[in-house]
Amino acid sequence: MSVVNVRRQRSNDNCAQKSHKELVSCVGWTTADELYSCSEDHQILKWNLLTRKFHLVSKIGRIEKSVEAHKGAVLAGRWNYDGTALITAGEDGQIKIWSKSGMLRSTLASQGSPVYSVAWGPDSDRILYTSGRQLVIKPLQPSSKVIQWKAHDGLVLMVDWNSVSDLILSGGEDCKYKVWDSFGRLLYSSSSHDYPITSLSWAPDGEVFSVGSFNTLRLCDKTGWSYALEKPNTGSVFSLAWSADGTQLAGACGNGHVIFAHVVEQHWEWKNFVITLTKRRTMQVRNVMNDAVDVLEFRDRVIKASLAYGHLVVATSLQCYVYNSRNWNTPLIFDLKEGTVSLILQAEKHFLLVDGAGLYAFSYEGRLISSPKFPGMRADILNAQGVSLSNDTIAIRDKSDEKVILLFDALTGKALSDGKPLTHKLEVMEVALDQCGPSTERKIALIDKNRDLYLTSARHLGREPKICKIGSMVHCMAWNDGANILCGVQDNQLTVWYYPSAVFTDKDLLPKTLYIKDGSEFSRTPHILSYVGTKVALRQGDGSLVYSSIPPYPALLHEYSTSARWEDALRLCRFAKGGTRGTEGEALVLRAFSFDPSPPSTSGKSLVAAWLFPESQSSLSLPRVQYINFIKEQPSKESSLAHMLMFSGQVQEAEATLLQAGLIYQAIQVNIDLFNWERALEMAVKHKTHVDTVLAYRQKFLQKFGRKETNKRFLQYAEGVEVDWEKIQAKIEMELSKERERAANASVRSSVASRR
Repeated sequence: MSVVNVRRQRSNDNCAQKSHKELVSCVGWTTADELYSCSEDHQILKWNLLTRKFHLVSKIGRIEKSVEAHKGAVLAGRWNYDGTALITAGEDGQIKIWSKSGMLRSTLASQGSPVYSVAWGPDSDRILYTSGRQLVIKPLQPSSKVIQWKAHDGLVLMVDWNSVSDLILSGGEDCKYKVWDSFGRLLYSSSSHDYPITSLSWAPDGEVFSVGSFNTLRLCDKTGWSYALEKPNTGSVFSLAWSADGTQLAGACGNGHVIFAHVVEQHWEWKNFVITLTKRRTMQVRNVMNDAVDVLEFRDRVIKASLAYGHLVVATSLQCYVYNSRNWNTPLIFDLKEGTVSLILQAEKHFLLVDGAGLYAFSYEGRLISSPKFPGMRADILNAQGVSLSNDTIAIRDKSDEKVILLFDALTGKALSDGKPLTHKLEVMEVALDQCGPSTERKIALIDKNRDLYLTSARHLGREPKICKIGSMVHCMAWNDGANILCGVQDNQLTVWYYPSAVFTDKDLLPKTLYIKDGSEFSRTPHILSYVGTKVALRQGDGSLVYSSIPPYPALLHEYSTSARWEDALRLCRFAKGGTRGTEGEALVLRAFSFDPSPPSTSGKSLVAAWLFPESQSSLSLPRVQYINFIKEQPSKESSLAHMLMFSGQVQEAEATLLQAGLIYQAIQVNIDLFNWERALEMAVKHKTHVDTVLAYRQKFLQKFGRKETNKRFLQYAEGVEVDWEKIQAKIEMELSKERERAANASVRSSVASRR
């Protein structure tokens, strides 16, 4: 006979020590599961072997209920994120789900080997658990597909799944910890440690995680590289838990101790300022231009901070501090409703705080501007990839349907476009709003599940938005803080879209607006931290910081375009042609010729066209420039805008613009020019005007190609309508004259109003 399954036990008596210090001379059972022991250390210890139970305990320490859960030890247990269900796993290989009152709901899985660790998916609709050397993701819905993969070369001992980043951690007896996405794809694998990984845990915001082993505690970035390593004399760290605000960490240790750790030495950079969290309640501000140092003291521990646009925003457990970079001595301070701020985003005019209860937009004077709300909102799972802020717009990826982007007015908190969200064809991974220009031209960039980069308008006024692809294999992105220039890591190289909106004007122009830096200076999968001025800050896969400089000409051209300084823009174009060519100039100048009321002179146009189109000797005869000239000759701003929309391929938007302005003939003529004959006739009949014009142009078109009319509708109206070109031309001229007169009157009224 042999003795099997020998386990060391510890006393469950809170007053007793964890074990005897001297010889144990006597043991005796009182029940089948309760044992007493006596020792020469003059201690009597009580032991309990009922490890197959779990206990529901109140805050005051009273055991409310004990449940026989498994045959053998209960090895793991986790509450779901809203506290309505409990999952347990045991030595018997079973995984069970229980109600919060301890009633068994279902047995989710049963296998032949022990399950050492389990975790809930972000939406509590899937379970992650260990199975020997493998990891398994099992949906709660029986018919859904199970994902299973080999994760380690030894037993997998611990797992965790973050609800914000949707990333998975695993640690095993092969002495490695690994980071996975929710599809089981490996994102990071550590080097082998000296001892097995016995614990790991995500911080609530998903930005960092902790790893425990024998006499070892690590703090790691979400991409896997290590921030810090501590070697406490604790034995193995068997369990790790973060505080709700993500600033403190507790660990359960093999020597019976509980260790506590605090996150410090965080860094924030903006232009010439570097800020370091030196202690839990102290920050150091260093100006690298003159090496001046300021020390900021706080009443409570710092939870979150952000530095951008000349302001430092610091959230403590009770208050929010707003500093201006011109004066670090007198911050603006206001109280917070909750002390669990999980995200701070900044724009030029205001900033956004996100906590467990909601989203709040504040001015830098501390005034609450708005608080957007939407059905099913879970603010606790929002992160910087799923939320973006500009001076006038807030964009939020809908976690319940990741194909949907919710858009809100930053100043009112109300949904844009009559509450109709922006819907993409695939799940969206990241969103980002541009930061400059008027709200009517606000653009939003998004990266989808296939890592394709798209651009669309954030304010599409109820019309179906035009979503254009501008890149592929894009891992991350960031807008410039002072110009609508977009950069991204595209297939391990840095790509800059100097004027991404060119895709709406002419897709052929987009490749000319790219600036690409070879990826040889970067390591594996760098991540963009910021794009300020002409400097892009990137964090490499090993944790090191890299700064990449971007030519300054594009940003200057954007600045001149915004302020209508076209002569300066032309001089810059001429200068840049001899050096680093500002390739987005073509798109910007085409836009300028369309909308600026006082565009450059003809000679200026020649200069720009010669710079933009060096392959042509007679640049003014180019179709693009000719069409721009045609647009400028339109009798009203509405007609100019409509034709520019046509130039950009937005035919429906062009027609709607003309109809809204009451320019029926112009709307009909747009469809005639595009040979949309049926639509032109339909509009003419509906508005009872210019039916003869449509018929006349139709006849002229058919005669040119030697064809006869076969459309029954056109034949029907041709029988009762006389086509007289002289009358038609007179009617058209009268329409254009009315339009010019109305535009002139509007200009006079505007001039008078401005003088007043």
